[in-house]
Amino acid sequence: MSRRILMVEDEEELCLTLGDRLRSEGYVVDVALDGNAGLDKATQLPFDLIILDIMLPHRNGLDLCTDIRRAGQNTPILLLTAKSQTVDKIIGLKLGADDYVTKPFDTLELMARVEALLRRTLIASDTAHAIGPDLFRFGSIVIDTRRAKVTCAGIPVSLTAREFHLLRYFAEHPGVDLSRDELLEQVWGHMAGTFTRTVDMHVASLRQKLEPSPKRPETIITVPGVGYRFQC
Repeated sequence: MSRRILMVEDEEELCLTLGDRLRSEGYVVDVALDGNAGLDKATQLPFDLIILDIMLPHRNGLDLCTDIRRAGQNTPILLLTAKSQTVDKIIGLKLGADDYVTKPFDTLELMARVEALLRRTLIASDTAHAIGPDLFRFGSIVIDTRRAKVTCAGIPVSLTAREFHLLRYFAEHPGVDLSRDELLEQVWGHMAGTFTRTVDMHVASLRQKLEPSPKRPETIITVPGVGYRFQC
């Protein structure tokens, strides 16, 4: 499957040339020409990487980076900065950006950094895998489906039966955007009296028990307009 890249850049000529180069390498590229449009796309559509210029109309790249992270999005962010923006580079990395390239940049260097960031996410996703016929490991979380046991950093986690079934379904579909309707169908079987809000309540409970910072989840990610994604 082709990796999806969002480019938030107001220089239309750069969007054309860089977009063409990325597409020639097999990536699917979407473009936003200002910060507001960038935020809408970054939080409503799934991307594997965001290339983000700091100097943007309406909402600068640093604010946009902050807003993306506050929305619970862990998509890698590559900043495009000017040579004079040394302080902004440091601030951007502290705000959640993963790397930066200085304008004017060498296209080969940028492509190498894009590949490195995407490769890093693939390696990270490989940490979420079955380690036995009945065991899954996702970072510090281990799920024993045969004994219905869960540990986080080696500490047993007490879950209700429904919470365990929901976590198991997430574990069986890592990195997949799952709608609330699908979760209701697969975990609850559309039992009478169940609503999509039921899913949200159980997700909130799982976050409290599994996430280091439940208000800024890193494992059970909200996908706006869709549902949730389980990732580590």
